[in-house]
Amino acid sequence: MKYVLSTIAAGFLWGLISLFIKPLSAAGFNPQTILFFRVLISSFILAVFILVTNPKLLKIKLKDLWIFTGTGIISLTLFSLCYFRTIIECGPSIAVILLYTSPVFVLLFSAILFKEKINALKIAAICLTVTGCVLVSGIFSQSGSFRLPLKSFLIGLSAGFCYALYSIFSNYALKKYGTLTVIFYTFVFSTLAIMPFCNLSQIEMLRNPQNALLLCGIAIICTILPYFCYTFGLKGLKTGSAAILVTVEPIVGTMVGVLVFAETLSLPIILGIVLILASLYLTGRSS
Repeated sequence: MKYVLSTIAAGFLWGLISLFIKPLSAAGFNPQTILFFRVLISSFILAVFILVTNPKLLKIKLKDLWIFTGTGIISLTLFSLCYFRTIIECGPSIAVILLYTSPVFVLLFSAILFKEKINALKIAAICLTVTGCVLVSGIFSQSGSFRLPLKSFLIGLSAGFCYALYSIFSNYALKKYGTLTVIFYTFVFSTLAIMPFCNLSQIEMLRNPQNALLLCGIAIICTILPYFCYTFGLKGLKTGSAAILVTVEPIVGTMVGVLVFAETLSLPIILGIVLILASLYLTGRSS
C-alpha cells in the first residue's frame, strides 16, 4: 500500500506545477529556462543533502551512465521539450491527451522487457485512463472545428513516449542504486542536456525574490518530492501499474485551475475525473 500511496502522491505533486509555471511564465521566463533552473536547483539541493547524509550514494559505475542518459536526457529533458512545444502549438488540452498515452507505452515495454502480465484489469484501467484524460483535457468544451497537424501530433506523442521511458530506465537503475541516487543523476544529466536550449540571460530575473522562491518551489514541490515518490513507488509496484496510478496528475491540475485560476468545471471534465479515479481503483486491485 505504501508504494501505491507514494506513486499517487507523485501524481498529486506534479499536478500542482501550474501554480509555479504560470507566474514564472508571466514574469518572462521561457519554458526551457524554467526547466533548466528547475533541474539545476533540484540537483544542487539533492547534492547537499546526499553529501551531508550519505556521500556513498553519489558513487555510480561508468558502465551504468547509459541508464541516467535514459532517465535524464531521453526521458526528462526530451519529454519536457516535446510537452512544452505541444502546449505552445496545440494548447494544454491536446498536450495532456497525448502525454497520457504513456501508460500504454509503459505497459507494452513492461510486457516485452520485464515479462509483466497484461491482465483484464490493466487493460480496463488504461482504457478508463485515456478516456478520462480526454475528458479532463476539456477538448469537448472547445468550440469550432479542430484539426491536429501530423507534425504536432507526432511531437505530442513523443512526449508521452519519452515520459513512459522514465519508468523503464528507472526499473533498470533501481536494481543497482537507491532512489536518491537515481533521481540525483537524472536531474544532473537533464541539467547538462537542457543548458544549450535555455536563455541564461534570464538569470538576472532571479534578483526578484518572488521569482527565486517560485523556482525553488517548483524544484522542491514539483520535482524532487514527486520524482522521489514515483521512483520509490517503482520499487514495489509493477511498472505498468505505477504509470497508471500517477495519472491522478491531470485531476489535480484541473482542480488547481478551477480553484486558483477560476477555470470552468464542466460535466465532461467531472466525468473524466470519475473515470480516472475508477482506473486508479482498478490498478490498486491489480497491484
